[in-house]
Amino acid sequence: MPHLLSIGECMVELAPAGADTFRMGFAGDTFNTAWYARRLLPPDWRVGYCTRVGTDAISDRMVQFIDDAGIENADIARDPDRTVGLYMIQTEDGERHFSYWRGESAARRLAEDPGWLAGRLGRADVLFFSGITLAILPPEGRARLCAALAEARATGKRVVFDTNMRPRLWEDADALCQGIMAGAGVADIVLPSLDEEVAAFGDTDARAVADRYHRVGAGLVVVKNGGGEILASDNGARTRVRPPDVARPVDTTAAGDSFDGGFLAAHLTGAPLAAALTRAAALAARVVQAPGALVDPGSDFATEEDTP
Repeated sequence: MPHLLSIGECMVELAPAGADTFRMGFAGDTFNTAWYARRLLPPDWRVGYCTRVGTDAISDRMVQFIDDAGIENADIARDPDRTVGLYMIQTEDGERHFSYWRGESAARRLAEDPGWLAGRLGRADVLFFSGITLAILPPEGRARLCAALAEARATGKRVVFDTNMRPRLWEDADALCQGIMAGAGVADIVLPSLDEEVAAFGDTDARAVADRYHRVGAGLVVVKNGGGEILASDNGARTRVRPPDVARPVDTTAAGDSFDGGFLAAHLTGAPLAAALTRAAALAARVVQAPGALVDPGSDFATEEDTP
């Protein structure tokens, strides 16, 4: 069975559930992508999650939640000295604002054991990670993770990287740019967002973003653009898709993560590129019209007509 392994940090999520009331859940960018991919990939695909959590009660609940979602948890390490991170979402006119507590997050030690990490990556066919996966690690951990991914790629694994930039997680702007380019340099597919790329690298448009990632070895680059036109560049061949209009977004949390999950589920199972982009954009449009990171796409979603 083909196996998609997502690598990163799952956190406790506190999402708005009314005036001064919050609902607890579990989410995190790479976990969200795995969650959506699991719902949209056919049963003959395995989806796993690779992270590090504590041994406390909330960590146990998280691991059980991952398992209940149909996502394999065999690649989750347990750290008796740490726990899991937490974040709170607050929204205003559909835009999200986050407060984080992740100082004791075990996931920050994800790349401490190169042998353990190589063993996890070696068992999968497709490996997914993000800029946040890199940002939460110390510099030496980032180097170890990128080295392990490069080695896995050299053996035929497909590596997918969402650049997902959170400047506050990095030491400074130079570290962010260097880390993002290091991640892209070990990836076959790169999934950036135009606004973040313009802010960090000064690119003038989506084509410049795609060209920069092609230069470090990515074959396929999909430049997301919020509600604007999506550009996919497959070794220089350009495909453009306009996402559906959303009149009033409720919560943009996981918009990009759900796009990634929808795109990978379609692309990895042979959908034409334009159809995969259209399906991913439709999923993201549905997700931003509901609160929280994990929104059931509905039983009909995978069979919707893919009209670019």
